[in-house]
Amino acid sequence: MTHKNSVVAQYNKNKQAAGGNSQKMTQEERFKQYFTTVLPKGETTGKRTIRILPHPTNPGESPFVPVYFHEIQVDGKWMKLYDPKQEGDRSPLNEVHDALMETGLEADRETAYSYRARKFWVVKVIDRDKEEDGVKFWRFKNNAKQEGILDKIVPIYESKGVIDDINEGRDLTLTLNLTKSGNGKEYTTITSIIQDDKSVLHSDPEKVKEWLDVNSTKTWNDVYAKRSVDYLEIVASGEIPKWSTDKGGWVSTSTEEEDITKKIKVPVEDPQSNDDVDDDLPF
Repeated sequence: MTHKNSVVAQYNKNKQAAGGNSQKMTQEERFKQYFTTVLPKGETTGKRTIRILPHPTNPGESPFVPVYFHEIQVDGKWMKLYDPKQEGDRSPLNEVHDALMETGLEADRETAYSYRARKFWVVKVIDRDKEEDGVKFWRFKNNAKQEGILDKIVPIYESKGVIDDINEGRDLTLTLNLTKSGNGKEYTTITSIIQDDKSVLHSDPEKVKEWLDVNSTKTWNDVYAKRSVDYLEIVASGEIPKWSTDKGGWVSTSTEEEDITKKIKVPVEDPQSNDDVDDDLPF
């Protein structure tokens, strides 16, 4: 490919990613990339069995990647927005948090809590019930009280060894239960994680190679969208981002310019915002 063709190809790829990509994945294809523990409607209990995959490039490193996201409501929908601060870039939502914290008002401090970045863990797994889907990504919250998902998994590593080993690792069985929050909203919790006996990742070496191929397997960066600073800035000002084909970027539903602390809309309390909830969806 000539330099000119590579530039054109790069431009077209960027244009498709930014706007209306006619080759977008179907929702079914998209969801195959995520492992979630949300119980289907009508079910109150359930079990899921997974196998944690080793670190893609260094099996000796932890397979759990810490990533920070903001959880905030945008146009009536809860979204997890990647915090660009962890890459050294500007973070408009963090700016809102800091501005509110500096007013000295207790009400603003409480609002600031909703704008802070929260720590999540992302790990690659095989869903034993849907192995045909291939590698999936599981994102779950860190628990400050040390009562979360990772806090249930680490003791298994400590007592049973490296459970993500491809030859002598262990599958994990998650027990799920439907729970109601104080406001009546229902969500799924993982009440226990139990290790199975030692086993190989798969009896077919070619399948193992496929799952572990770093050249063909996506990373979490390819799966979880990172919104642009322009998008985050609009959300931070309490407005709804809309894609403008004419301007080739995100625009706000309002163009009023006010003090940032006055434009903020206090987020509605997310029924899934507490540390024990694991109803994560790939949004």
